[in-house]
Amino acid sequence: MVSFFTDAGMEKLSEVETARALMNEAMAWSVMKWLREKKRVRHTADRANDALDRLSQTVKTRWPDDLRTAYEALVTQATEGSAEGRRRKKQPPRSINPELQLIVRKIKDADDEVYSSRMDAERTFDEAEKRLSTSLAREGCRKAIYGWDLHEKAISKAEALIRHD
Repeated sequence: MVSFFTDAGMEKLSEVETARALMNEAMAWSVMKWLREKKRVRHTADRANDALDRLSQTVKTRWPDDLRTAYEALVTQATEGSAEGRRRKKQPPRSINPELQLIVRKIKDADDEVYSSRMDAERTFDEAEKRLSTSLAREGCRKAIYGWDLHEKAISKAEALIRHD
């Protein structure tokens, strides 16, 4: 049986910690400061997202084959109608343990929530830039930080599925 733990220890990524600090600082900026620093904010946020994406992928490559197969089948199923899904089309997955399906579904749902949160923060930053709105920029900062928190939790859940035999 595979255990599903939510509080596994995860390493802190310097890119994420730097981005968090910048976002917290940026919440007090004026419009003029935002205009001068918006590229740095976006670049720093992108680096944090990339670092979390790499760590997530690294963790998932360490999963046992049955977990990776179940997760990949779920991803393929979710993207079947898209061009990516057609490119990734493989042989039908072998019969997958229902317990395993439930576990990977929780991981996939967490990953989907991370993606939605990231896109919400991006849209908020875009709108803040269009309107020159510091209140929207602050909201974008909060959303970005929240998204990184979600991503770290999702990675911790994925890490907990690495079997140590």
